[in-house]
Amino acid sequence: MTDLVAVAHGTVDPRGIAAVHELVREMSRRRPDLAVSLGFVDLQRPALPDLVQRVTTDADRAIVVPLLLSAGYHVYVDVAAEVWRHRGLVHAAGALGPDPLLVEILADRLGDLSGVDSVVLAAAGSSDPRALADCETTAELLSDRVDRPVTVGYISGTGERLPSVLTRTPGRVAVATYLLAPGFFHTLIHRHAGSRFVSAPLAPDPRLATLALHRYDEALHRNDTAHRNDTAHRNDTVQHPTVQHPTVQHPTVQHPTVQHPTVQHPTVQHPASLAV
Repeated sequence: MTDLVAVAHGTVDPRGIAAVHELVREMSRRRPDLAVSLGFVDLQRPALPDLVQRVTTDADRAIVVPLLLSAGYHVYVDVAAEVWRHRGLVHAAGALGPDPLLVEILADRLGDLSGVDSVVLAAAGSSDPRALADCETTAELLSDRVDRPVTVGYISGTGERLPSVLTRTPGRVAVATYLLAPGFFHTLIHRHAGSRFVSAPLAPDPRLATLALHRYDEALHRNDTAHRNDTAHRNDTVQHPTVQHPTVQHPTVQHPTVQHPTVQHPTVQHPASLAV
């Protein structure tokens, strides 16, 4: 069995830690045959490198599942570093988002939008453009789901900051919290939103466990397939030894040369011509 190593942001907010632990417990309840552990990329312990080192001493393989809503620095640096450090033993699953299931949770958290003209998706932010692109994709999916314009505002990173987005968004606005769990960033969202409605973070929600286990299964299938293909390729390229057939040296038969005797025929002396 391949272990599942979940990794999440740390937080000093006990509500956030409780939400993440509940998510991991739900994953374990759904897959009691699967060894599931939890590590963190910052603030909390066990730190991801320590956890992976411990897991790989006992398990044949492990898959790191980022409990992160987009793929940014922690996916491409922290998680990738563990995959490289434990090559062949540790593999990485994709981040949770973007995904339609997250959009369903966001829509449920927003509730009735009959009195809302537009939505601002409040995300943590990143300096990695790939993470920002993931958030923009989520905003597009949410806009289709709620039939309202949705714009992303970031708490940190290089994207447009939440206060700026809120200032330039007209009409009645609701703020969709695109965070996994409560913590400092959620407090900032409330502070920036003022009197606007702010939805709760995504966790706890059992659908998150479904999504995280799906990411694990995707990575497991992908790596099993790659392993089979690699094995087949190696088998196809095996150099079979060339069999050297011995050259049979046939003996040369020496046929004796038969010396035929030379027959000496007698010379007949004819008498001189008869005189007439």
